[in-house]
Amino acid sequence: MNTQKTLRDSIKFKGVGLHTGCNVNMILEPAKENYGIKFQRIDIEKSPIIAANIDFVNETQRSTTLEKDGIKIVTVEHLMSALYALGVTNVLIKLDNLEVPILDGSAKYFVEGIQKVGLKVQNAPLKIIKLPDSIQYTDKESGSEILFVPANNFTLSVLLDYENPVLGTQYAEIRDFDNYPEEIATCKTFVLLTELEKLSQADLIKGGDLHNAIVLLDRDDIKVKDIKKLAHLLGKDDSDIQVNGNVLNNCELQYYNEPARHKLLDVIGDLALIGMPIMGHIITKKPGHKLNTSFAKILKKAMKEQEQIPKQFDLTKKPLYDIVDIEKMLPHRYPFLLIDKVMEITDNGIIGVKNVTMNENYFMGHFPSNPVMPGVLQIEAMAQAGGIFSLSKVKDPHLYSTYFMKIDNVKFKRKVIPGDTVVFELNLISPIRRGLVHMRGKGYVNGVICIEAEMLAQVVKDREEKN
Repeated sequence: MNTQKTLRDSIKFKGVGLHTGCNVNMILEPAKENYGIKFQRIDIEKSPIIAANIDFVNETQRSTTLEKDGIKIVTVEHLMSALYALGVTNVLIKLDNLEVPILDGSAKYFVEGIQKVGLKVQNAPLKIIKLPDSIQYTDKESGSEILFVPANNFTLSVLLDYENPVLGTQYAEIRDFDNYPEEIATCKTFVLLTELEKLSQADLIKGGDLHNAIVLLDRDDIKVKDIKKLAHLLGKDDSDIQVNGNVLNNCELQYYNEPARHKLLDVIGDLALIGMPIMGHIITKKPGHKLNTSFAKILKKAMKEQEQIPKQFDLTKKPLYDIVDIEKMLPHRYPFLLIDKVMEITDNGIIGVKNVTMNENYFMGHFPSNPVMPGVLQIEAMAQAGGIFSLSKVKDPHLYSTYFMKIDNVKFKRKVIPGDTVVFELNLISPIRRGLVHMRGKGYVNGVICIEAEMLAQVVKDREEKN
């Protein structure tokens, strides 16, 4: 189910920053519902907190850096990738320095740590990005491209083309996060040998070595003595440097397309800074942190614009249940039967309709000169829609009743008046267990939300067939 999750316990990591070379201790701590993912610099006075938010990205040279009020968190993408892929939505990340530890250059140890402590499912819905139209973006400077295509699941496809005969073209794809721990998280960051000197001159990769990065030989005329000379220039020990095919290391690549798989890992981590899962197919050519984060901002903006568009419901089609059918399921009667028809029931949700007229009996006393449907009755109408959903899942529904147990996070967005048609859309927050039904609902008037709430109820068999 689409619910938020946090860690069951804290996780500690210790290592060095890839670009800063700083030693850092990092702790991942469980967080409450709707907290999100946030970083905290405990080495700074007042321990400032920076949200893992795409709006705070300020540097993308070889890694993704967040900055707020002059405080930085460097190289967040590998950790963010692991959290996103495993479904962690609420966590506080404490660091005693400015860069997330690189560890072995992959997301492997982050994933293993999360899997070891496990996840706690929380009673809060998870918002998902689902856009109706394709979106394309090109970085004219680099020629990199990225495309979003609407789909009913998440798929990510990465194409790398270095225009280099030594490295060639590589492709990687992920369709199921169940495969992420073994097939993506273990893939290390990489660098081309010809880039090393420039990166060092840019004051980067101070913590890089052959244990936390793959060095790819992008020229076929490089000699070992030239490599060792470069190692000395970078202040590295050359005693164990070996050439192994196209890799400068003592081990082979785990996969022939490991660089493409690691780029896929990076894309996931950068897009995770939007703050919610994406439903759709993302296809990218030659991705980099600048491209990824620029596109994440575009998706976030499109999502906000989409939320402003009134939601459409087809109320002209034949209802699934009319008022006669509803009376066979619910024990309510006038003046307390508040759902007129049901348009749709799925495995996880229901759409019900309430037509509000001036003939409602409560308008005689509830603001007679300014009739407004009472908020408690809007909740009751939503609950009745949820009750119809619950009873549709049992045999002989007329023998059961649905009783409220809890109401949370109720918000009234606009008033409901005579002449309005309220469309209630409810979906399960968690699977039905032992008769307990936990749903999140929204009510719409002309496609605009008028009420939203979370409700917990219990379905009880409290009647017997009459002989």
